[in-house]
Amino acid sequence: MPDLTINSDTAIEILLKARQYDAKVEETDPNSGSNPTDDHSVDALESGPGDQTRHELFSAIHDLNDDEQRDLIALIWLGRGDFALSEWASARAAAGDIGRANMARYVSGIPLVSDYLEDGLSNFNQTVGDYLERN
Repeated sequence: MPDLTINSDTAIEILLKARQYDAKVEETDPNSGSNPTDDHSVDALESGPGDQTRHELFSAIHDLNDDEQRDLIALIWLGRGDFALSEWASARAAAGDIGRANMARYVSGIPLVSDYLEDGLSNFNQTVGDYLERN
């Protein structure tokens, strides 16, 4: 079993932020001046330039060091089926090609990224359920 550089709790926290971000839709009325209670807080489900969920996801990814970012991408690819666990070193090496500056945008642009990350972590016997029980 390969060693993870990224702490599994950190990876699951990113997974949970990505899951929140994935649930959002594009902003429908960027110039809305209505009161959030008037529109039943629908804007909370929309992603726009000032979206806090996006900021938290990007920040969490940027805060990782290079090795942790490579692990994050390799876990996503492992969960998506692009690589097998036996190809872990190759997946990590390929992840380095994305580049630090593009990492957060790359991750946020993958549909179902939280599902892939969850599947990748399961190869290392790490689950969201176990994380939630600990925290």
